[in-house]
Amino acid sequence: QVQLVESGGGLVQAGGSLRLSCAASGRTFSRYAVGWFRQAPGKDREFVAAISWIGNSGYNADSVKGRFTISRDNAKNTVYLQMNSLKPEDTAVYYCAASQTLRVGVLSRGNEYDYWGQGTQVTVSS
Repeated sequence: QVQLVESGGGLVQAGGSLRLSCAASGRTFSRYAVGWFRQAPGKDREFVAAISWIGNSGYNADSVKGRFTISRDNAKNTVYLQMNSLKPEDTAVYYCAASQTLRVGVLSRGNEYDYWGQGTQVTVSS
């Protein structure tokens, strides 16, 4: 069982930066793949970025590639999402999710994940 807690969201002006954190319980978190998803009001949940248990990372190229960076610190049981050059269209609730899979590829579908956090709100003003 893994519990995930997101933090770091808030209100920022367009062009600004935020760093989201996903802190996990559990001694074997280093063996989990972790993904970030977001959901804006009235829209479907959207894949943002993911990192495999061995550190392979991938992004939603259309939306965030080149602006967002995912990383993990296994010693701290935490995965980060550094978000730069934020745009109003990045406004959403951001969720992290974890999967026990040992696949080394990037998981971009929500149904591939076993555990979810409660979400953190990111609001980007124009």
